[in-house]
Amino acid sequence: MTRGIYIIANDKVMDHAIALLNSIRLHDHDTPIILIPYDDKYQNIADTLNKYYGVQTYADLDFIDRLALKLHETFGGQFFARPNQFRKQACWFGPFDEFLYIDTDIVVFEKIIDNLNYLAETDFICCDYQHLGGIKNVFSPKVLEDKVFTETEVKDIFNGGFWGSKKNLISEKDLYETFAECAAHPEYFDFSEKTSDQPIINYMLLKRIPRRFNIVRREGKAPGNWAGSPHFQQQDYILFDTTVNQPLQYLHWAGIRIQPGCPYWEIWEHYRHLNPALPPAAIPAPAKKSQWQQALDNMKNQLRQIKIN
Repeated sequence: MTRGIYIIANDKVMDHAIALLNSIRLHDHDTPIILIPYDDKYQNIADTLNKYYGVQTYADLDFIDRLALKLHETFGGQFFARPNQFRKQACWFGPFDEFLYIDTDIVVFEKIIDNLNYLAETDFICCDYQHLGGIKNVFSPKVLEDKVFTETEVKDIFNGGFWGSKKNLISEKDLYETFAECAAHPEYFDFSEKTSDQPIINYMLLKRIPRRFNIVRREGKAPGNWAGSPHFQQQDYILFDTTVNQPLQYLHWAGIRIQPGCPYWEIWEHYRHLNPALPPAAIPAPAKKSQWQQALDNMKNQLRQIKIN
């Protein structure tokens, strides 16, 4: 049985990918990692990640082209903010029998592949507290009103930036049938904050994979991982969640621009520059915000904390 990690990226997110790979290789020199190209501009990142981290490029690019074409045929060109995010579904058809998918706006603090041990008892894993915020950014209340899913089922919604499963558990036919079902019922989904693949993929998992496990429900609970959480404490470039007194498994800047002044910037900067053979990150300084924008950001952060707590 083979295990490995998939990432999706292009040249634009080179610095993010380097930070992620530095953090993975700090704890794990051997696990194979495959790059799924986000678009056609991936040659520079593919070369860099292969040279320094042994990352291979996904072999079946024809499948990715078919997936993109079918997505466009089913939904049209304006339905999703970032339709190329669906390319991560190539994970189901790659060489690994068991796999993790990890977004590039993440750094990890452990040998992250070991989380696949949970697949001995389940078919799909995730690791986040997305469900505590309700169904927002995934479904509309219509899925409950029409009894598409139960209240219990929607508690299994997850963030699409970190998850794991088994090869061929989803078929290409399953993907396309899911696209058709979802395109017929756009009222079931919440795209108000421009999420892309997350609502559709949550729908597919709830419909087609009954054996699911969210790692944060393990015995003894688990730490959070969202960079918008202000209560994490740093010790030697590892973060600790004081609510459960545990080190984080990973940190995810979902919905947050990684730049100087962002939450836990010093953590990201540390991992980005762990490899001295690579040049410093090309991250521009953030533009100075107006008083109005600062007040708006403060209000958003307060609302996020209300949801989390």
